Amino acid sequence: MSGPILALVAITGGAPERASLEALALARRLASDTGAALEAVLIADEAAARSAAASLAGCGVTTAVVVTHDQLTADHPDGWAAAVAQVVEARAPAAVVGAGTERGNELLARVAARLGLPMAAPAIESAAVTLSDRDLALHVTSREAPERGRISLADARVVIGGGRGVGSGEGFADLEELAGLLGGAVGGSRVVTSAGWRPHADQIGQTGLRIAPDIYIACGISGAIQHIVGCKAAKHILAINTDAEAPIMGVADYAVIGDLHTVVPAISAEIRRRGAAT
Repeated sequence: MSGPILALVAITGGAPERASLEALALARRLASDTGAALEAVLIADEAAARSAAASLAGCGVTTAVVVTHDQLTADHPDGWAAAVAQVVEARAPAAVVGAGTERGNELLARVAARLGLPMAAPAIESAAVTLSDRDLALHVTSREAPERGRISLADARVVIGGGRGVGSGEGFADLEELAGLLGGAVGGSRVVTSAGWRPHADQIGQTGLRIAPDIYIACGISGAIQHIVGCKAAKHILAINTDAEAPIMGVADYAVIGDLHTVVPAISAEIRRRGAAT
């Protein structure tokens, strides 16, 4: 390959989106395998892009391209397609890599259409099915949007998970407090959501969400294999449990043997104390 590998990196809240970082990791491997340079186009307004550009140096990016235009914002999909197409034509990359999100696929498709180039994405096939009235009897009448400002489990750098040991829905108050102090989010095991202590959207596990935070604090969770599947991508796992033989201890990096209703408030109190001291 003669040209560089060009990665599209979307910036939100002053930092690269997680999906974009995953795409960047793929682009980095491709560049390494082919001996090509790794370049990135930052998808954000100029100020945000320049602020985030420095953080990409540690990802192996040799050149961060910041698009400059006074009127271009995130609300202009055709504008971004035109901008990226111009960058592609100017830099002649061997390949362009972007996140396979709804926004990422839309941008890549628009760019490919403008340049007359192929885009590697799932092939679309029609599947005729037969459904009975029983199959269609259950339907969703409304959906509730997450609270404004609430950090989602999928994006949280810190996740506090609660299991059977929490004891009740009210018992999650201590976990919510700790999450608030750490800027994290709260989830639960299948037992918790089945009991109605937390909504199903908060379930971490094989049949729920798969998370990848910097640290996952598992409180009162035994660690069934279905739950481990949902949290094994966490960089670090801290388990708080009265049972030293619980399966979660086998995958935890750190463990506290004790009652979560004593340990968690103590952690929160120490965080508040240190905050007040500084």
